[in-house]
Amino acid sequence: MEYYCVIFLSITVFCNFLSLSSGNQTNNSSSMTLYGIGVVLDMGSSLGRMANNCISMAVSDFYSINRHYKTRLVLHTRDSMGEPLYALSSAIDLLENKNVHAILGPQTSEEAEFLVDLGDKARVPIVTFSVTTPFLSQEKTPYFVRVAINDNAQVKAIAAIVQAFRWRQVTLIHEDSNYGNGIIAYLIGAFEEIDSHVPYRSVISLRDTDDQITIELQKLMTMSTRVFVVHMSCSLASRLFLKAKELGMISKGYAWIITDGITSFLNSMDPSVIDSMQGLVGLNPYIPPSEELNNFTVKWQNKFPNDNQSGKLNELNVFCLWAYDAVWALARAYEEIGPRMSQPQKLKSWSKFTNLASISVSQTGSKILKAILQSQFNGLSGKFQLKDGQLEPVAFQLVNVVGNGVKGIGFWTPKHGISRELNLSDSQLYSTSANSLQPTIWPGLSAVTPKGWTMPVSGKKLRIGVPVKGGFTELVKVDRDLQTGAVSVSGFCIDVFKAAVENLPYALTYEFIPFADSNGSSAGTYNDLVFQVYLQVFDAVVGDVTITANRSLYVDFTLPYTELGVGMVVPIEIGKAKNMWIFLEPLTVDLWLVSGAFFILTGCIVWFIERKINDEFKGSRAQQVGMIFWYSFSTLVFSQREKLISNLSKCVVIVWLFAVLILTSSYTASLSSMLTVNRLQMLRKGSFIGYQYGSLIGEILNNLNFANSSLETYGSIEGYAHALIEGSKKGGVSAIIDEIPYIKLFLAQYGDQYTMMEPEYLTTNGFGFAFPKGSPLVHDISRAIAKLRADGELHKIQQTWFQDHSVFKKQESLTKPSILDSYSFRGLFLVTGTSSTLALIIFYVFLIKNKLTSEGQPQLCNRIAQEPLSDDSISMSAAALDISDHPTDNNISTEGEENLSDTDNGNQPS
Repeated sequence: MEYYCVIFLSITVFCNFLSLSSGNQTNNSSSMTLYGIGVVLDMGSSLGRMANNCISMAVSDFYSINRHYKTRLVLHTRDSMGEPLYALSSAIDLLENKNVHAILGPQTSEEAEFLVDLGDKARVPIVTFSVTTPFLSQEKTPYFVRVAINDNAQVKAIAAIVQAFRWRQVTLIHEDSNYGNGIIAYLIGAFEEIDSHVPYRSVISLRDTDDQITIELQKLMTMSTRVFVVHMSCSLASRLFLKAKELGMISKGYAWIITDGITSFLNSMDPSVIDSMQGLVGLNPYIPPSEELNNFTVKWQNKFPNDNQSGKLNELNVFCLWAYDAVWALARAYEEIGPRMSQPQKLKSWSKFTNLASISVSQTGSKILKAILQSQFNGLSGKFQLKDGQLEPVAFQLVNVVGNGVKGIGFWTPKHGISRELNLSDSQLYSTSANSLQPTIWPGLSAVTPKGWTMPVSGKKLRIGVPVKGGFTELVKVDRDLQTGAVSVSGFCIDVFKAAVENLPYALTYEFIPFADSNGSSAGTYNDLVFQVYLQVFDAVVGDVTITANRSLYVDFTLPYTELGVGMVVPIEIGKAKNMWIFLEPLTVDLWLVSGAFFILTGCIVWFIERKINDEFKGSRAQQVGMIFWYSFSTLVFSQREKLISNLSKCVVIVWLFAVLILTSSYTASLSSMLTVNRLQMLRKGSFIGYQYGSLIGEILNNLNFANSSLETYGSIEGYAHALIEGSKKGGVSAIIDEIPYIKLFLAQYGDQYTMMEPEYLTTNGFGFAFPKGSPLVHDISRAIAKLRADGELHKIQQTWFQDHSVFKKQESLTKPSILDSYSFRGLFLVTGTSSTLALIIFYVFLIKNKLTSEGQPQLCNRIAQEPLSDDSISMSAAALDISDHPTDNNISTEGEENLSDTDNGNQPS
């Protein structure tokens, strides 16, 4: 009995506990505010199922952490079945019947386009985590929120990959939808910034069959570009790459780049599809590792190990993480505005749809929208912060499809460009170098970077246009066999092109096609010929085509393979100078004056040293002055007869004679040059000038205001020579102006009669080969030309066609004789002046020494300072310095003094 009493009491207590627990739960539930959230997903897609699971887990995780929150999200899920109209119908049902305050998840761009207008009218935020097209933005639809990265954010990263591997042409393959078309304009603009071009866009529809996809890929195989950027949904991409694999396009020489919309789903694709994508390069939004992400990944794999329909491992992708973070942002936003509900207002009739008039206008939608846009927290995908209603990318991870998955090969950030690692210093510069990436495996399991361009598999030969002309056939010559009609092309330009093609790392087939009319004559000007490339009549132009800015607007030129610039040919006619004062012109005025001053100075110093010991330097003052000038200027022709006694004066004269020898030799050479100067150094007014017919030289001369009446055109080397022989007075010309290669050909035949001058303000950019805009051949041929020049092959070709005219020079010595100035001889005058000054100083030192010796008195130093030097002391000094055969006793000094006194007294009036 006691046993049953215990059981009864236990049951009573347990029931009371359940009733209390139930009452508490009811009270807590009644104190919370419930907000309805609409979820519109395509449950038939793997992304829709994964996103739905992530959204449910996000709600559960958020409120398990934030139990104290006064608001709760209530999810109302609808299946759009991948149809935009079903998505719209589901959204209307949610707004009308469930009174939801936000709609999460329009999964595709087409669905979002229908829902964003509805959200704006109902003032309900439309929050998406998978719609990335640039066509939709908050700027156009204020209630559109993108918890994802805009597709145009990856454009710079894709362009950086193309630039890193130096690909000049890229073919775009994209889906014909709003999602596929949205990024194309941004991609083309980014490629143009790095000087890469998009010659073709391949547009594939979701409704295209596998056969239609095969036909489109076969068309791409006939083209030259081998770099493809693919932007489409993962389902269409799977079909595309399977067909590309069958056609052999996933092989060596090809390069494929896939956008993040495909890369993000690689972990959920079928193994056969992954096998067909080996060697592809893609990019993913970078998701920083965190403890929360690791815990959620483990929880996800434990809860959803396999996809229910495919049986494949259900791995997370970035879109699911964004969906998770979007739920947290909504939950935080509703908690921020709190349990404030207002009665919704009915919409006025604004649409042709019958049941839209009954939809209410949310009174909390604007507050929820503001709270979402201002929300900041650390989510599973990284830092959650919206800018302009969408996530901003921190970085993109560059990946390489290898084996059963992908491997990271580097990163791209807006600030630093391509790098192997993140967290670079602020001083790191923006890089687009392929060396900044890890080694990459390309299609065909090749480690060699694809060139990006090659001859198409079934392509035809390149049609290369060549000019047809009558003269200067050494450059380009077209011969036609009258019987067979076969055309042969030869010349310097043709040989350079052939040599460049032989240096290419691949085979290039081509044929030369003369730019001629039915009569075999030229079909137009050089500008017309170049324009044929722009019109796609020719694939290239090879010949003596000058690189100009105007032509570069329509075609791309290779590096020039000839010398740059323009020359002027004039006859070498030696004439007599008619200037009566031409003998003064070799020296400048300052050199004449300095030379004369040194003549007089040298004569004075020699006289001063010799006048007491040398009878030839004695006499009256007039005679001595005359002796100074006579002796100094006689050294000019080395005709001095006076014998010098003092060794000091001899040293002065020797140095001076050396200086005179240099001055006279330089003067003679300069005067000879002037007397044989080219008569046509300067063209006279009214002279005629010739240039080549059809050349751009005529346009240049017209731009420099040359009168058309003074210009003549010629078409051959012989025409040039005949016109120069006749001269302007006889109907010819006084000079020929043309580009350097033509002048070299002319001087190769007539170099002994003519020379070249360099006209001012005239220049050209040399000859180059013309190709269509963006053609990869431009860079390959340019590199080949540079190699020919470095290896000396280009010089050998020039030697063959220009008859070894290596002595071709601008003869400045004839056309511009040099004039000598004092600056050129400053060293010579310095040596002469130094030697003369030193001799004078030595003379004075010995003079003072002899004076002290002869006086022998202590007060002599004071007397020397107070009294001028006497003739006796000077004579003694000169005698002391004379080490010749003359007597050296004191009588020489005394006798010389008496003779000088008598002479002086004899000239003085009594």
